[in-house]
Order: sequence, then structure tokens, then C-alpha cells
Amino acid sequence: MILARKGRPAICFAAFLAIAGHATTLAQMDLTQLAHAAQVVARVRCLGSESRRDAGQIWTFTRFAVVETMQGSPDATLLVRLPGGRDGHLIENVEGVPRFSPGEETILFLERTRLTQQSGAGEWSVTAWGEGTFRIARDARSGRESVTQDSSRMAVFDRASRTFRRQGIARMPMSEFRARLAAAMKE
Repeated sequence: MILARKGRPAICFAAFLAIAGHATTLAQMDLTQLAHAAQVVARVRCLGSESRRDAGQIWTFTRFAVVETMQGSPDATLLVRLPGGRDGHLIENVEGVPRFSPGEETILFLERTRLTQQSGAGEWSVTAWGEGTFRIARDARSGRESVTQDSSRMAVFDRASRTFRRQGIARMPMSEFRARLAAAMKE
């Protein structure tokens, strides 16, 4: 690309490098670490989402109804704030950040946002984004539920081996997940 003004290609290239240099790296957290990092663990149903600008960035705010509390004492509805989203024709996509559909049920590990701690507002964030998000599926024949961790579909950095691996909980029966979570919360 050739630009009319002298010096502009270097600025454009530098801007490209700055944008390309922003990447999401998730460090692996097991169920015990997630349970200890989260202030709330709850089964929730998505009521809807909206994206808007705040402090120059696009954020998505998703409202959830609490179906069941597994840890902590959340209100009956929760507002979850996550980076990225759509504001008019502009889209900011952040790898590893979960998105939710109205009516969808998930189990979320939640912690108060820094903004909440400062302002007292009722906003939450998902602990470790995709690692703290567990999608619930119901078998059509048996009616049995299973959970799949969002991070089981993406490469996660393992600090011990210093490599990226795909791992996490995938299609685990709900009863087994509940037992593992109960044990993790006791550790």
C-alpha cells in the first residue's frame, strides 16, 4: 500500500504491528483453581446481551437469571461484563471471551469486576473467560445433562510444560461434574 504523505507507511505498519501483537493467552486453571478464584459459581440462564462503548472500548453486558447457586450468594439476576462486542458497524473480537445466546443455560465461575470493586456496581466477569464457562447440553433421548468447558475447544497454555494444549472438560455427565466441583471447593 502506497500513501501520498511521506512517513505514513511506517506509521501504518507500526499500527498493524501493534494490533497484531495483541493476543489472548490463557493459562490453564483446573477446577480447584477456578473454584477458589471465583466468588460465585452458578447455573444461569441468559436473558440477553447488549454491547456498548465504555472508556473507549466495546464491552458486552449480558444479563443472567440464576437458576441454581453452587458457591457464593449471588442476586437473582447477574450482569456480566466481558470485553469485545459490536457497536454499530465496529466489531471488537477478543479470543477466548465467551458469548451467550438468550435462553441458553451455562454454569459460570464468576468474580466481581475491578470496576465493581471501585464503584460498588453489580457487575461480574467470568473467571478465566472460556475456562470458567461450562455449556450445558441435554440428551434428547435420555434427558441427561452434560457439561462442556469452553476452553476444551481452544489451546490453553500449560505453565508446567510451557506448551499449548487442548484440554478441559468435554461432555462430562452433570452428576460427575457436580461431584468434582464439590470436591474442588473443599480443597
